[in-house]
Amino acid sequence: MAFDGFTVAALTAELKKKITGGRIYKVAQPEPDTLLITVKTNSDTLRLLISANASFPLIYLTDKNRPSPQTAPSFCMLLRKHLQNGRIVDIKQPGLERTIEIIIEHMDEMGDMRSHTLSAEFMGKHSNIILYDENKIITDAIKRIPASVSSVREVLPGREYFIPNSADKTDPLYTDEVEFYRKLFSIPTPLRKAVYTCFTGFSPLTSLELCERSDMDPERPANSLTLDERTRIYHCFCDMINSIKKEEFFCGIYRDFEKPAFSSVILKKHICSERFESPSEMLIYYYADKEKNNRIRQRSADLRKLSSVFLERAYKKRSIQEQDIQKTKDRDKYKKFGELLQAYGYSIKQGQTSVKVPDYYDNDNIIEIPLKTELSPQENANNYFKKYNKLKRTFEAASEQLSETKTEITQLENISLALELAENETDLTEIRQELISAGYLHSGKNEHKNNTPSPPLKFLSSDGFEILVGKNNYQNDEITFKMSDPDDWWFHAKDIPGSHVLLKAKGLKTEEIPDRAFEEAASLAAKYSKGSDTDKVEVDYIQKKEIKKPAGAKPGFVVYYTNYSMIADTDIRNLRQIK
Repeated sequence: MAFDGFTVAALTAELKKKITGGRIYKVAQPEPDTLLITVKTNSDTLRLLISANASFPLIYLTDKNRPSPQTAPSFCMLLRKHLQNGRIVDIKQPGLERTIEIIIEHMDEMGDMRSHTLSAEFMGKHSNIILYDENKIITDAIKRIPASVSSVREVLPGREYFIPNSADKTDPLYTDEVEFYRKLFSIPTPLRKAVYTCFTGFSPLTSLELCERSDMDPERPANSLTLDERTRIYHCFCDMINSIKKEEFFCGIYRDFEKPAFSSVILKKHICSERFESPSEMLIYYYADKEKNNRIRQRSADLRKLSSVFLERAYKKRSIQEQDIQKTKDRDKYKKFGELLQAYGYSIKQGQTSVKVPDYYDNDNIIEIPLKTELSPQENANNYFKKYNKLKRTFEAASEQLSETKTEITQLENISLALELAENETDLTEIRQELISAGYLHSGKNEHKNNTPSPPLKFLSSDGFEILVGKNNYQNDEITFKMSDPDDWWFHAKDIPGSHVLLKAKGLKTEEIPDRAFEEAASLAAKYSKGSDTDKVEVDYIQKKEIKKPAGAKPGFVVYYTNYSMIADTDIRNLRQIK
């Protein structure tokens, strides 16, 4: 989605209508870069969420609360001091900047009326939430920016607040025809790019919309247009700007293959997939999963790095162990040399450097055996037996170590996959607990085993059969051995890390379960595996009663000896997930 000046204008209009005049009842900071402000109006209680997250800067009204840390951060305490019980007197957007300013009047410690402005800036990695007073002096910010970080603007208490110059862009709200022509049509840049580089508030998406409305090729150089074409573009430009001035917005989601591709407040209605009454509703719907996934990725960063480091070490260890095994490939040859020297040693003369003897395993084959001249035939034989026994011990030890390393790699690859599938803090807690149990992570003072495990994913097949999917190794064990019946069907991607998938048979015989249910369960096993980026994945499936877990095996590890296989599609768009 383009969180551009148009979207910010729609949000400003909504906030101005709904919370102007309201009093700030509560201020919370559920995330290091996010505020949740409760506002009481004459008719309602509303929550305003403001996020300065670098990936998803947001502001919208919501009815959902969020858990906050037990000890409020210092910026949150500052806002409570200055803004608690303050009245929102105005909300505005400077030009078409991606900034919303909330002006709040409140009483200070001396009982005098004061004014502060909470400025929410939505500028990607430069996003911030800044509090400044009536003299435009910064009180504090959710992200302090010293001169060592930014030479353009310091964001520190006591510094003057200002919005940085938008790369010599023009405010479209106050652009007349002469300025529009001079600014846009004097550069050889493609039209789509010229629009958003010349005017504040335009994004690549809204620039393309302007090109489409004026029926212009977006790749055509801006300075090559005819007078009629320039006039047509200017009229469409005025229509878009007037819609902002009149607060005429159309909030809609536009889908691509059933997934929200982007949202907008000004795009054409006929291509809209779903309309919303307010920009807040649109943003909540559009960003619900995106923001949650981004937060989970941020919180799992340490686990991702840890599992990646140990996985890389395991790969290197496997390579060394395979090389060690490769070096022992001649061990049986040395054993044969020793046995042949014992059998034909009587024919060897003193000082021979080698001897040719028949291979008693193949009488037609003659083997030449190198000899050490200083050793007797028996001593040469013993020397070869020593080499054989040493290589045999190396082979057995390396083979055992390689088996353990492969098991370790499987577990770590499954943990990496589980981190991709994690949906909430409980999922991360389970993964962290597995890393602690496996010895990869030390248990902290406050670390404890999660007593309320996260439930597995649940889907409903086209024929009404429930299908369970584990998101991590603990859940895999749970659905395979605790949530299953003997006649349920178990699925797993063949020879690659993946989730355990269980098709609930509902007491039916195998022939009574439609083939489509098997295919859809296999598709889930393919999708929730390391092969999800490919179109097709080979999947093993077997009745649950044939699945065994060896004593002492790691979480998620099972064995089976007879199974069926099928090639499954990773497309699961037709499957409905249930709660």
